[in-house]
Amino acid sequence: MKNLQIFVLFLIGGILTALGVLFKMLLYSFASFFLIVGMTFNGVALLFILYKLLKKKDSDTFLDS
Repeated sequence: MKNLQIFVLFLIGGILTALGVLFKMLLYSFASFFLIVGMTFNGVALLFILYKLLKKKDSDTFLDS
């Protein structure tokens, strides 16, 4: 998985989490769903980035790939 795809996963997760927080403050009933899905996207993206870091032999060139 490329860095741009991981960044998009983080971005989607951040947007969904921010919406979940906003909806939680407005007391909407489906806010928890957005929080759970957003945090799941962030967790999956974090697992992908950790996998790439551990798989890469030279960590200095990580951001170049």
